[in-house]
Amino acid sequence: MTRGRDTTKAPPAHPGLRADPIYLDYNATTPVDPRVAEDVTEVLVREFGNPSSQHAYGRSARALLDVARARVAALVHAPSGRLVFTGSGSEADALALRGLVRERLLAPGPAHVITQATEHPAVLEACGALRDEWGVTVSVLGVDQDGLVDPAEVASAMRDETVLVSIMHANNETGTIQPVAEIARLAHQHGVLVHCDAAQSLGKIPVDVEVLGVDLLTIVGHKMYAPKGVGALWIRQGVALAPLVGGGGQEWGLRAGTENVASLVGLGRAAELADEAVAGGESDRLRELRDALWRDLVDQLGDRITLNGHAQMRLPNTLNVSIAGVRAVDLLERTVAIAASTGSACHAGDDAPSPVLLAMGASHDRAMAALRLSLGRWSTAEDVERAASAIAEAAARP
Repeated sequence: MTRGRDTTKAPPAHPGLRADPIYLDYNATTPVDPRVAEDVTEVLVREFGNPSSQHAYGRSARALLDVARARVAALVHAPSGRLVFTGSGSEADALALRGLVRERLLAPGPAHVITQATEHPAVLEACGALRDEWGVTVSVLGVDQDGLVDPAEVASAMRDETVLVSIMHANNETGTIQPVAEIARLAHQHGVLVHCDAAQSLGKIPVDVEVLGVDLLTIVGHKMYAPKGVGALWIRQGVALAPLVGGGGQEWGLRAGTENVASLVGLGRAAELADEAVAGGESDRLRELRDALWRDLVDQLGDRITLNGHAQMRLPNTLNVSIAGVRAVDLLERTVAIAASTGSACHAGDDAPSPVLLAMGASHDRAMAALRLSLGRWSTAEDVERAASAIAEAAARP
């Protein structure tokens, strides 16, 4: 484990990041940390064994997987249960929702799932599939103007046949942090399990499955400086799921297919670094940069700019704003100085208002103007200052 590094400062320059455009899209994906890439490369070159093989090559690969699994479990403070490696966060979400309901529906009886309107598309799509393919009833709860779900509404939506509540930890567009612990407490009073997609919060704020009280937690590699194509689902001890894909019995029979050992080693290393970063003050560093960016934008744009999301209960790296009089997609086309998003990267290419903002009650024009600016490990004060000027200049153009 790396020790002695001041994590309140950005690390040395990343070889994949250029001076222009300034990268402000860390919520879409993060650059692979060079320390992670070094471990991945070492495994790719030297450790080719199948972790299910019983000979020395297989045992060596299995040992690497065990270390990676322990590191990821430590990041979310999981004392027990199973951590199942997946190919993405979307797969982990699908395994949690579809796996649980399919396991429960092996016995006769209806089923009901609760989620909320600003949830990640992976969860909403999984809920839709359960409704269409399994006849499951799905309640999609609304949110307030800050994007928060009311725990009392979750409790009111409970039925005798409710089997699962799925509420994300932090929204990928606005950064709004949901009251997951309170929701889990109320759900458990009704005997209902809780799934939480924590893709955006890991490495930015502390995440503890016991503090949250959840039964299933989604983890995503490429949101925390690991390679794309790897994720995980933590499953509380005693929670049974049906696999999405059967096969050779890997991952306790819940995810067939030979494990991507090299990338999963990268996930484990990234988890270790994320844990260190949060403990070392990265949340405070990102919050200071985010707030400086907001102040600079307000200074230059005045009352044209509006904050989207909760002013306090949001991720320290995320700033979602709307600038009156200009669509976000047009603003980004006017400047090559920044790389940012108009909303979720999952909707890239859609020239349509953000469903998240609309669900929060924003007008069509405000939703079309929504610009997501997300900071990360290599963001600097200079980046923030230059980005604010570039955004204000682009917004001023006719």
